[in-house]
Amino acid sequence: MSGLSSAGTAQAEAAAGDERLERRQSRSRGKAVDFYTAVPAGHGDGKGLPVCIVLHGASRRPEDFADLGFGRALTRVVEKGAPPFVLAGADGGRRGWRPHEGDDPQRMAYEEIPNWCAERGFDISRLAVWGWSMGGAGALRLAQTFRGFVRATAAFSPAIAPGDDVFEGVGRLRNHPLGLWCGLDDRLLENVRAFQLALPLPPIAGGYDEGGHNMSYWRSEIPDAFRFIGSMLTRPKAPTPKAT
Repeated sequence: MSGLSSAGTAQAEAAAGDERLERRQSRSRGKAVDFYTAVPAGHGDGKGLPVCIVLHGASRRPEDFADLGFGRALTRVVEKGAPPFVLAGADGGRRGWRPHEGDDPQRMAYEEIPNWCAERGFDISRLAVWGWSMGGAGALRLAQTFRGFVRATAAFSPAIAPGDDVFEGVGRLRNHPLGLWCGLDDRLLENVRAFQLALPLPPIAGGYDEGGHNMSYWRSEIPDAFRFIGSMLTRPKAPTPKAT
């Protein structure tokens, strides 16, 4: 892990590109949900660009993403040389990115978000996933459950603990490009470090920097994560690992 901090750069002024919040009917969740997309400025409506699926934490929703500056941060990173891609995230509720009775936000992320992106002309043959806290755990779980679905995973302060399903499935991340970030004052720091040590191979991006379990810290690490995601989405796709 690089341990490099990008603190403060997420707040650099940049123009958001094509940034939208729409309502979509989710069969997996059994309800209409907010669906957010952001294309970096200068790339039109994003047709042909790869996609990073965004899995939110418990306290923020897609309706907050524009105000949090996600679209502007994406533009700034691309202006500084990162390969362009699209952000796409939908409301997964507050119970974690896993199936519940009649409500399966993980299935929505696996099936419906890519379909909604394909309708917009985005390149869903090249997908990554990024999430924080509850969404960080969901991102890891998505990569473990559907191996080969995404080319890379970026997890901020994932809400995981030794003995849970994400730890038990750690071997399913072998050879999967992973970025892992956590603040040094985060209550989950020891759990994240334990997860790093349990990985078959170390993460290829991320680090531990000053900060807690909050949006201020996560926003400071967005440029690092977006550079990692962009670089992974431009690489040739690795063969899907055999089931173990």
